[in-house]
Amino acid sequence: MNDFTYYNPTKIELGKDKENYIGEYISKSGIKKVLLVYGTGSIKKNGLYERVIASLKKSDISFEELSGVVSNPLLSKVNEGIKIAKNNNIEAILGVGGGSVVDSAKAISAGAKYDGDVWDFFIHKAQITEALPIYTVMTLSAAASEMNGNSVVMNDETKQKYSIASVLVNPVVSVINPTIMATVSKGYLAYSAVDVISHCIEVYFTATTHPTFNSRVVEAIIKSIMEVTEILLDNPDDYNARAEFAWVAIQGLNGLTPAGTAGGNFPNHMIEHSLSAIYNVPHGAGLAVVIPAWMKWYKEKNISQFKRFAKEIFNTEDENEGINRLEGWFSKIGAPVTLKELNISKQNLEEIAINANALAKVWGFDELYSKDTIIKILEKA
Repeated sequence: MNDFTYYNPTKIELGKDKENYIGEYISKSGIKKVLLVYGTGSIKKNGLYERVIASLKKSDISFEELSGVVSNPLLSKVNEGIKIAKNNNIEAILGVGGGSVVDSAKAISAGAKYDGDVWDFFIHKAQITEALPIYTVMTLSAAASEMNGNSVVMNDETKQKYSIASVLVNPVVSVINPTIMATVSKGYLAYSAVDVISHCIEVYFTATTHPTFNSRVVEAIIKSIMEVTEILLDNPDDYNARAEFAWVAIQGLNGLTPAGTAGGNFPNHMIEHSLSAIYNVPHGAGLAVVIPAWMKWYKEKNISQFKRFAKEIFNTEDENEGINRLEGWFSKIGAPVTLKELNISKQNLEEIAINANALAKVWGFDELYSKDTIIKILEKA
């Protein structure tokens, strides 16, 4: 096991009706003015907006609003939020929505305390040294944004989908009411399941040091998310399955699974970010296409772990069969598994590879993932 420091300052409040207490949770820190960040209007249709506003007012918390965050969050919207925060003496950011809303809230919180361009953080030109506190009320479980310091945003001018990571933008409190998530479509439930699996599977396969305990945790997450996803596809109103999905999703990317590992990276996310940036593909849908293709290309580099995966997840001794069964499960739950299903042709591969390789350079593993290598991976999709 490699040396590590593990610290997660986020408090999770999971349960029915807990969104009604978000004002109380915020007021405990003495905060009196927030920027409310949300998406394109679903929270107003289901009554969540009214409940959140009522809770804020009950705790004498005033607010400004930023709406219109989309599923692949945009830098332009983040900059709009930063301007509001700076001009209105905002003391905290409240994100009400899914991962894209929370990722935008995190970028706004960092940018509001920075004199330069917030994109500097995403291209590693500057480091986050302070940020406004963040609170969340979740409407979708997938990204684990509610309990980590990661944020992914797309620069709508350059078509670069990059990320930041800092414990300074971990939410202070995240509220998860599983009943709110019952209206998530079957398509986005499938994409969410793929996203959860992707978060822990990448280091599982790429780490040069990966303790047995970590492997077992990852395998438990994958098997659990597969089980509850199938339950929810049949019965979206199953509260226990919905709650378990939400809790398992958090474990996939809250710092637990990579603790004690070394040498791991996120090549599937690196490639998929280009699909999202160029073609506005839903993140989980893109991952469902990329992951099996990457596994087929990468498996010989860590054959023992691929054999373990096949045995522990699908009870087969054949590593190729393990990959095929994962791909088959993605398809079974309604996720795409080919580029054709995303309306992307072979003629587009070079454009994707150039974009992805630029991110590989920022993340520091472009020697393994050259443009030509990325094309070879995508050809398997």
